[in-house]
Amino acid sequence: MAAERLQKLIAAAGLGSRRSAEALLRSGRVAVNGAVARIGDRADPLQDRIEVDGRPLGRAARPLLLLLNKPAGVLCSCHDPHNRPTVLDLLPAELRRGRGLHPVGRLDADSRGALLLTNQGDLTLRLTHPRYGHTKTYRVWVEGEPSPTSLRRWAAGIPLEEGPSQPVGVTLLRRCSGRSLLNLCMGEGRNRQIRRTAALLGHPVLDLCRVAIGTLTLADLPEGGWRHLDRQEWDHLVDPS
Repeated sequence: MAAERLQKLIAAAGLGSRRSAEALLRSGRVAVNGAVARIGDRADPLQDRIEVDGRPLGRAARPLLLLLNKPAGVLCSCHDPHNRPTVLDLLPAELRRGRGLHPVGRLDADSRGALLLTNQGDLTLRLTHPRYGHTKTYRVWVEGEPSPTSLRRWAAGIPLEEGPSQPVGVTLLRRCSGRSLLNLCMGEGRNRQIRRTAALLGHPVLDLCRVAIGTLTLADLPEGGWRHLDRQEWDHLVDPS
């Protein structure tokens, strides 16, 4: 087998994304044949002894891709030092142990809805980078009744602290008792972007649910439930064209 970059081998073994693997390399936690490895180093897993934190690197994990309906109050994290519930706690023990599953992207703790989990670092990059064109759809209840002008500003892209945001598909679905239900379709996902934008426009978020990732919808998946994606769904996510 030809030598490959270590971050690719580490991600394929289910130890997180390539970014996580690079962090392991930067911190000196990876060794090849007894020598500390660096980013950019290559190895052949059939001939070289690769260790992470002193333990042999396992074989590439069986590829997994799951759809989870995340409840509010659950963290998009693999571990929490304060013992708060994480998305991995919603999975059976046989999937949590040694599979390297991690969330693809994030939903903040107060938000709920569609979330992908995988053990494939390459797939995580493909599903999260804006250049691959995976839009996400949200149903959002906000305080008050946004004016047409406010909705047009939101659709055009509201400037945030870190710079202008991309245009957003915004549709007003319903008004009810001093609050409004919006449908949002977005191609980017900055940290708490919807909540920050809504607050800037004077209509704080009351409830936020991601209902679709690309063409993949929650359908009848119950809150807190999960399922494996079938081959057709997987292929369409990897190559939406």
